[in-house]
Amino acid sequence: MSFSVLSPAARLRDLRPDWISDPKVWRTEVLAGLVVALALIPEAISFSIIAGVDPAIGLFASFTMAVTISVVGGRRAMISAATGAVALVIGPLNREHGFGYLVAAVILAGVIQILLGALGVAKLMRFVPRSVMVGFVNALAILIFMAQVPEMHDVPWPVYPLIVGGLALMVYFPKITKVIPAPLVSIVILTAITVAAGISVPTVGDKGELPSSLPVPGLPDVPFTMDTLTTVAPYAFAMALVGLMESLMTAKLVDDITDTHSSKTRESIGQGIANIVTGFFGGMGGCAMIGQTMINVKVSGARTRLSTFLAGSLLMVLCIVFGPIVSDIPMAALVAVMVMVCFATFDWHSIAPKTLKRMPVGEITVMVVTVACVVATSNLAIGVVAGSVTAMVIFARRVAHLADVTAVTDPDGTTVVYSLTGALFFASSNDLVSRFDYAGDPDKVVIDLTAAHIWDASSVAALDAIESKYEQRGKTVEIVGLNVPSANLHSKLTGELTSH
Repeated sequence: MSFSVLSPAARLRDLRPDWISDPKVWRTEVLAGLVVALALIPEAISFSIIAGVDPAIGLFASFTMAVTISVVGGRRAMISAATGAVALVIGPLNREHGFGYLVAAVILAGVIQILLGALGVAKLMRFVPRSVMVGFVNALAILIFMAQVPEMHDVPWPVYPLIVGGLALMVYFPKITKVIPAPLVSIVILTAITVAAGISVPTVGDKGELPSSLPVPGLPDVPFTMDTLTTVAPYAFAMALVGLMESLMTAKLVDDITDTHSSKTRESIGQGIANIVTGFFGGMGGCAMIGQTMINVKVSGARTRLSTFLAGSLLMVLCIVFGPIVSDIPMAALVAVMVMVCFATFDWHSIAPKTLKRMPVGEITVMVVTVACVVATSNLAIGVVAGSVTAMVIFARRVAHLADVTAVTDPDGTTVVYSLTGALFFASSNDLVSRFDYAGDPDKVVIDLTAAHIWDASSVAALDAIESKYEQRGKTVEIVGLNVPSANLHSKLTGELTSH
């Protein structure tokens, strides 16, 4: 047996990211970052308006969130920036108490996210069923499209052919070459056409003034008192939960698309660190941006942290250095990009007639509940929670019906054996007591649990009630066949669950 020892230089080469040594990966990541940076500008400005802050605040938040999460995040190529969900949560705080309180809430939300990440809240993602994930993806596509509708309503007529032209470019340009991302080509060509022809259409500059300098770190302008903490804490906690939910769901979606695994715990802690950094730089906070992540990963093909870092960095470069040029980009070009993202994101297979015929009614119900709640509330987190709860209820009902009781009496009539099968828990054990013939059974009763499993106190209480009813009639009960976990739970709780 022989061993090879790598030199320090060789080990360093092994640790280098792919994009350092692969020009093709470098090109893909750089161009993807540029496309995302362009798409971030109008979104960040729009979310700033929702939160009631200056457009520069949203742009600063997108810059600091993306750059920070590219280093500390757990999911490569995922984009984090200012988001509408976060803006909706903390907007009322800004309007009622002022911008200083908003910044304080962002920092506190970051601390809460770090604590939740350290406590393992990310592990709860394994309880999100596939039907909820499908509903989440489809609702996301619907929300992205609905966000583009205002940009297509009551606008000059040239907007419509520009959108159609942008979509056509993104569909057919990849057939010529995939070296340059089609969304970037579409944005450049449509901008050149509108500027050269002097076509008057809404532009990025119409959304708000772009910043002319980098953000400066500082402390929130609030009194550091208990009253301040009690004021911002509810908003910070809500922001932390919403931000983590959207970020972890997006990370799981990217895992599926790229067929790779990511650390959800690291992502949770990373989101907290990014929000703390953003707060100290006077940003409005944020979380994973699903639409921009889809542009980065699914449309542009990015796979590394470089694209995330460049998305944030180039965002500031575009605003500060190329502000006048970026301001001339027609909104129609960005609308076309986001519409294409909608079509690429939606799981069309999930609503195909063939799929709906084969899919269990419960699975379809969960998907519909998730989509309906998200679309109705414009909050992806609410939809995911509602869908997951619905799935759990349906699962509990389904499993409860699998529990069964069969009775066999010995030929001599002195003993009856009840065989219980299935999972015994609160839903299946509720009617367990009524399945026994207390008056008609012989003096010895055997309850065989070889094919069953006790999951909770409700089942132990039901078995205790059965024993009690037989004992009141002078009959003996013997419980046999318990597996080790069931036996441990039964021995620990039996006789302890009633007050008499």
